[in-house]
Amino acid sequence: MILPVVKLGTLALKTACKPIANRLKKEAGLHPKFRQLIVNIAQANHQFTTKMQRRIYGHTTDVAIRPLNEEKAVQAAADLLGELFVFTVAGAAVIFEVQRSSRSEARKEELRKEEMQAMKQRDEDLAREVEILKQKIAKVEQLAKGQGIGGLFNFRHAHSAGDGHSKPI
Repeated sequence: MILPVVKLGTLALKTACKPIANRLKKEAGLHPKFRQLIVNIAQANHQFTTKMQRRIYGHTTDVAIRPLNEEKAVQAAADLLGELFVFTVAGAAVIFEVQRSSRSEARKEELRKEEMQAMKQRDEDLAREVEILKQKIAKVEQLAKGQGIGGLFNFRHAHSAGDGHSKPI
């Protein structure tokens, strides 16, 4: 019952973070220091991706790469910032779900261990009880033999013979 609610909450959180990411993208271009920071990040990202593309396609990488103009850099960095925010929220939701699931599995495993321990304890108790009953039967048989009424309590010999007509000793 709780799993669908958690999944629905995660979906709602992801949906709610998209407008927040758009707001971040809009505000990112308005503050001068932050604008310069994101322009620098966008230029570094442009340099890196262009070099990687040139390496992938087998072109030389020692050529000069033209920087993006400031508006394109701001837009690219703002898009990167928005996607990073969405990715971070989604990653946090996944981590939360995995931790919740692992805690649930740990509880289930603990219950299984407790049940197994209880079964082992019950098995040991039954084995002790069977041993005590065997000892009591042996005592009763010895007492019966001593009093000469061994035929009445000769359980083992009657059940051990395959035909069921064995004679007492």
